[in-house]
Amino acid sequence: MDLLKWSKRPAAGVNARKPQVNVVRGLVARATTPLLPDDYLRLINPLWTARELRGKVVDVVKETADSATVTIRPGWGFPATYEPGQYVGIGLRIGGRWHWRSYSLTSIGSSSDTTISITVKANPDGFLSTHLVDGVQPDTIIRLAAPKGDFHLPEPVPGRILFVTAGSGITPVIAMLRALEARGDAPDICHVHAAPTRDDVIFVDEMQARAADADHYDLTIQFTREMGHFDVARLDEWVPDWRERECWACGPPSLLDAMESHYEAGGLRERLHTERFTISRTDHGAEGGKVRFAVSGREAEIDGATTLLEAGEELGITMPFGCRMGICQTCVVPLAGGYVRDLRTGAERREGERIQTCISSVSGECTLDL
Repeated sequence: MDLLKWSKRPAAGVNARKPQVNVVRGLVARATTPLLPDDYLRLINPLWTARELRGKVVDVVKETADSATVTIRPGWGFPATYEPGQYVGIGLRIGGRWHWRSYSLTSIGSSSDTTISITVKANPDGFLSTHLVDGVQPDTIIRLAAPKGDFHLPEPVPGRILFVTAGSGITPVIAMLRALEARGDAPDICHVHAAPTRDDVIFVDEMQARAADADHYDLTIQFTREMGHFDVARLDEWVPDWRERECWACGPPSLLDAMESHYEAGGLRERLHTERFTISRTDHGAEGGKVRFAVSGREAEIDGATTLLEAGEELGITMPFGCRMGICQTCVVPLAGGYVRDLRTGAERREGERIQTCISSVSGECTLDL
């Protein structure tokens, strides 16, 4: 057993579909040290690497004027299956720097399809999202992080479901809808979606076609530019039995805040499942300051609204990350020195504590061993 562990160790942590393959990889790695098999394999195919998850952009198709579906062929180690509704980390090298963000998968993890897809809405302040929608070319090699997230349907699927989405919040829900259809499941679904105009609705044709063909899928679209903003009080009008349904909601913070308050007021919070694409940054007086990355030998002065994760990535440091919202714990590291502040709660952390870099900013001065 010790020999087996010794053999596998160079490829440990790689999520191989056939675990025994890692024994072979490990033995080859031992034989080729100080170079690893990856150093040779990447010359043949850049997706053949066990050090990190990679993928190749296969296609980019516009959905609306400011959104597009990016189809990706993952390389070695990417999980064969995942839950529709989960998100995946995407790393893209632009201008000599790696930029990372997480996006909901719009593919459903079918064993017959070796590709995955994400659907991205370009954010005016989002450098990577804009590049994915308007700039990335087929055959581009990207980095991937394994699918994660708890925003997915349970087994067995509830008999009655409510989806509430707005804007790009449709992306994890469209994967759920596609998966239900592919499996032949037909729960009673009511879906309320909000967007400025019809031209802004991602997957509008697909949703309306499903509503026309399936008696169990009821769709309400609120065009906010002409009908006004989404009003949670209108749930009684749109979905009279909403209190009896399990609800999955995804959209901007204002919509999710309203949904959470509404469900809590009705004593139904356990029926509501939400997915947030951004953290809610509250002004708790985090003054910013200097962050040092001891291992990399780099440092930066940042303001109190910039996260340590963003600061490290801006310096070109490979930072662990997952959801970027303080949920998955992938970005947790020990604070080697100084103080940081949680952007959501204002709570201060000090040297020796473990912190989440995606929701923390420096409070005066801090050091991370990265």
